[in-house]
Amino acid sequence: MKTAILGPAQRAEALARMAERELDILVVGGGVVGAGTALDAATRGLSTGLVEARDWASGTSSRSSKLIHGGLRYLEMLDFALVREALKERGLLLERLAPHLVKPVPFLYPLQHKGWERWYAGSGVALYDAMSVSSGHGRGLPVHRHLSQKRALRVAPCLKRDALVGALQYYDAQMDDARYVATMVRTAAAYGAQVANRARVVGFLREGERVVGVRVEDVEGGGDYEIRAQQIVNATGVWTDDTQALIGERGQFHVRASKGIHLVVPKDRIHSTTGLILRTEKSVLFVIPWGRHWIVGTTDTDWDLDKAHPAASSADIDYLLEHVNEVLATPLTRDDVEGVYAGLRPLLAGESDATSKLSREHTVAHPLPGLVVVAGGKYTTYRVMAKDAVDEAVHGLDQRVADCVTEDVPLVGAEGYKALWNARARIAARTGLHVARIEHLLNRYGSLTEELLELVVADPSLGEPLAHADDYLRAEAVYACTHEGARHLDDVLTRRTRISIETFDRGTGSAREVAELIAPALGWDDDQVEKEIAHYRKRVEAERESQRQPDDLTADAARLGAPDIVPL
Repeated sequence: MKTAILGPAQRAEALARMAERELDILVVGGGVVGAGTALDAATRGLSTGLVEARDWASGTSSRSSKLIHGGLRYLEMLDFALVREALKERGLLLERLAPHLVKPVPFLYPLQHKGWERWYAGSGVALYDAMSVSSGHGRGLPVHRHLSQKRALRVAPCLKRDALVGALQYYDAQMDDARYVATMVRTAAAYGAQVANRARVVGFLREGERVVGVRVEDVEGGGDYEIRAQQIVNATGVWTDDTQALIGERGQFHVRASKGIHLVVPKDRIHSTTGLILRTEKSVLFVIPWGRHWIVGTTDTDWDLDKAHPAASSADIDYLLEHVNEVLATPLTRDDVEGVYAGLRPLLAGESDATSKLSREHTVAHPLPGLVVVAGGKYTTYRVMAKDAVDEAVHGLDQRVADCVTEDVPLVGAEGYKALWNARARIAARTGLHVARIEHLLNRYGSLTEELLELVVADPSLGEPLAHADDYLRAEAVYACTHEGARHLDDVLTRRTRISIETFDRGTGSAREVAELIAPALGWDDDQVEKEIAHYRKRVEAERESQRQPDDLTADAARLGAPDIVPL
């Protein structure tokens, strides 16, 4: 297998190839489920295509809590099957599929009642650990432990003494969700899938009752393509109903969107060596370690406004600050917030009016010959959703197809990662970069780090950090466009890196440096550079304005004040 490069030339070639001859499977939607479905199909030997209207992971899959977890709260709902499935997937990702991207993370659960709560919560966490081990892939994480109030405050000095009488500590895992999707798209391409972002499905092709393909608009270069496939998989998440509407078919189920917002604050604002999990009246609240930052989230409210750019209101931010400050000795204020992001969960609509009670399980349907729909689910179980979608699609193929093998297919960058990690000091000495920089690269690119280092050898200035976002090297901005499919400044600052939420200026200070770095790779002239910078700054200002608004309606209106760089 050769490592796939997703540059501008490869994108154009992929679109042309998809239009040349009928595919076995075409996947619509470039989030985690769509990317996983394309990888599943390609590794079964099927000719596979994947198209995404915007950027990879530009919707829900870049705006999650960044957790790979079994869902401890689902145990309380007695949804043991979902938890067992998710814990198995968590172990697979940590141990085999993506050890360079998925990392263990500890959480502290403060106990507020003596006696019964320790027994009740402790039983749940013990069952969680037992289910993880019984999956056959959970032995790599430490088991939970019980802490006294004194020991808990030693681990998390940020907590008020009267906020707990003791605590439990357990482990889950985390990843950079957008980076994970981009890596999976590259993996699918390495196994032969043709992939193209900024390629929007505008209609379906039919022959009688059967769906035989799609009409795709090249949002970047202009032009339309007809892409034919024996089976189309609709994996568009919260856009499922919209995609179905293009064919005049609502489908057999309805997907509702639930908005969750997160705050990002600097590491020094919360003095703790562990993440926190807190119970609220509606759900749970996480304080998650994130490099030199913390992520605080999330909310869970119904959303029926703009799906592309869900907006966080002032009320959302106040809700999170109010709840996390109930346990913090030094409360957080608005001035501590570096970044804010909002995402939409695709939930299968049920009888409950509360989105927090809707199912996180997934459904696969075959509403028309040639069309498969997959919806619902959670990030952690994307691989199972993808397997089920391809299994369903295979029923419509006139050939014998191999079983799913993705349980044994590591993502690009995983192979050799542990050996390179062990050699990180030697790599640092060879390249002249600090060992902390090498660790940063290895945990973002794995063994593909060597490709970035080749860029630095060719141009040593790329080995310097970005002036206003010094966690990232200049080479990473260039690599995002030459190898990872980034097409715009927004793609680089928001998804290939996390500069848009990890700096107080929301990335505006880095906009010019990054735009000028990536311009040669994307063929931009000076006018396009200025257009990209202006658009990004306008987007940031619209987001800031939306976060000053009192409610969803006014926040949504403010956010829509900044249109996309390439309007759909």
